Amino acid sequence: MKEISVKALAKINLGLDVVRRREDGYHEVRMIMQTIHLFDRLEIKKTSSGGITMTTNLSFLPTNENNLVYQAAKLLKDEFGIRDGIDIRLHKHIPVSAGMAGGSTDAAAVLYGMNRMFQLGLKRDELMRRGVKIGADVPYCIMRGTALAEGIGEKLTALPPMVKCPVLIAKPPISVSTKFVYEHLKLDETTVHPDIDRLVEDIRQKDLAKIAADMGNVLETVTIPNYPVIAEIKEHMLRHGAVNAMMSGSGPTVFGLFEDTAQAREAYESMQASGLARQVYLTSIYNNAR
Repeated sequence: MKEISVKALAKINLGLDVVRRREDGYHEVRMIMQTIHLFDRLEIKKTSSGGITMTTNLSFLPTNENNLVYQAAKLLKDEFGIRDGIDIRLHKHIPVSAGMAGGSTDAAAVLYGMNRMFQLGLKRDELMRRGVKIGADVPYCIMRGTALAEGIGEKLTALPPMVKCPVLIAKPPISVSTKFVYEHLKLDETTVHPDIDRLVEDIRQKDLAKIAADMGNVLETVTIPNYPVIAEIKEHMLRHGAVNAMMSGSGPTVFGLFEDTAQAREAYESMQASGLARQVYLTSIYNNAR
């Protein structure tokens, strides 16, 4: 196999709770991760150069060791002594710095693609163990589907598939620093934590109304006061028929879940016309295995 084309799918968080700040500075979390059918595409080719080259459709993205894609390719190249050069073309569609694991899922796609292309024989759990060296979200992006993530996000438990439904994605024209959000998160007796266990049970029951009611993201307590447009986008989605809307990850992307495709389409068009978001996508829950 001389080349391979791989999809890298985005994620949203149906629930995100921060349990505590650890002594090493990391935060312990409990999150419900969900893959959606919004994706980047990576074309990976063998070359005779011996090195790693990378290009992307977004000029502001690094194409060297500062990109997780490059790091993933180098990790397998070094470990397995791969002498061929590797050329990676990244076609980016997932919003950048948006709380949707865009960089992590691209890295996961490279690990998956190179494993196939070079016939390395690594099973999924072996790829996941390597992925965590690149980033805490990479193992989940290899796993995909519906999962409970614990620890710093690397302890994963597969859950029954989420109810399939339309998902509206809207990212305002701002970037949010994950570091800033976690540094300013206050965890005390007044903190309202989402009930992750109840949300897991709602998913098991395949009850979209209950899932929507129990969704929660503790990081909204930091991001929304600093970026009020996120609340405006949430309210806009709710006014246009979303069963609920919430910020994904540390933000600033907002997603809305819908029961009805026609209503979701109307909400999509209204969101585009509103000027609140720079990137707007109408997609769906994704549960298929690779």
